[in-house]
Amino acid sequence: MKIKIKRDSFFKAFQIASAVAPARSPKVILQNVKLDVSDKETILTATDIEIGVRLNVPDVEVESEGSSVIPVGRLSMILRESSDEYLVIEANQERTLITGNNSRFELSAQNPDEFPEVANFGEDDYFEVASGVFKEMIHRTLFATDAESSRYALGGILLEMSNDTMIAVGTDGRRLAKMEGVIKKVGNPQVEGTATIVPSRAMQLIERILPEGDSPVQLAPRSNDLLLKEPNGIFYTRLVEGRFPKWRDVLPKRQVSNRIDIPVGPMYSALRQAAIVSNEESRGVDFTFGNGSLVLSNNTAEVGQSRVEMPVPYNEEELTITLDHRYVADFLKALQPDKTFTMDIENGEQAAYCVTDDNYGYVIMPLSKDRR
Repeated sequence: MKIKIKRDSFFKAFQIASAVAPARSPKVILQNVKLDVSDKETILTATDIEIGVRLNVPDVEVESEGSSVIPVGRLSMILRESSDEYLVIEANQERTLITGNNSRFELSAQNPDEFPEVANFGEDDYFEVASGVFKEMIHRTLFATDAESSRYALGGILLEMSNDTMIAVGTDGRRLAKMEGVIKKVGNPQVEGTATIVPSRAMQLIERILPEGDSPVQLAPRSNDLLLKEPNGIFYTRLVEGRFPKWRDVLPKRQVSNRIDIPVGPMYSALRQAAIVSNEESRGVDFTFGNGSLVLSNNTAEVGQSRVEMPVPYNEEELTITLDHRYVADFLKALQPDKTFTMDIENGEQAAYCVTDDNYGYVIMPLSKDRR
């Protein structure tokens, strides 16, 4: 095998593949990436068994076909430190040789036939969603998951598909984020009866891989895993086992409530100021609405007090709710600063429900005064 690569293009694909490969593993070969070269395409493959990726590498000149298994750490350092625009990679069963204009690196080789296969996308029945839409759905729900929870289902994002809509849901039991996006069915994929809970780590990598825009992404949920095909390659992940909470029961269903429109940027700025005097033991910030304003305040023993005021369109009876400032900040960071959201509040004892005009909702449980 012998190819000439454009270093920058190859490095971008390699960084994604290397994020999948484990730093340590009983199976040493998994700490490598596999490079498969043909006259049609060049593919980088990495897997930790639970997650796998097959990436198309652009800007490659093929002199001879073949396969090679290359150590992730060493190749990463070569690609990062080299100043050459192009590098030549040549491999046989004994070694891999990487050559630049004024550099030459020889790495040990392993048998490519021993590298585990990563599933290819051969499905006839699947869902299709715009890349930018799916990327945004992940971005707005991933932060609400809890990878450390003993309840494994909370360590992933639930995907629920219908004939024309996909809902992504993430929760850690104290807050819940959900977003809807438009999809279409191709063939006859199963719509009901399958719980597709994708691990948080897999979703992080998928978000990183997906391009912006309207490029089509094909999703094939199966009983134990998910296959995804997008313009740059194929992604495989096993699903999280367990029962996801009945998230619809968490969404407030109110006959009467206060719905207050709040600008994202000013709210985030005020929140950051109010949280200056918070600490690990005191994370609660009081949100007090009344007289056309929102006052964010905090009082932490041995630290101090804060009070920040901003105008909001609310002139009803004064209303106060105490929320963990970190959870509110996570929601605000998922939105554009120039946007506006609506905070739905019934009283200081019930959950706050934040919604946007693009099918995004976020539930935050309030803190009691003695848990501030």
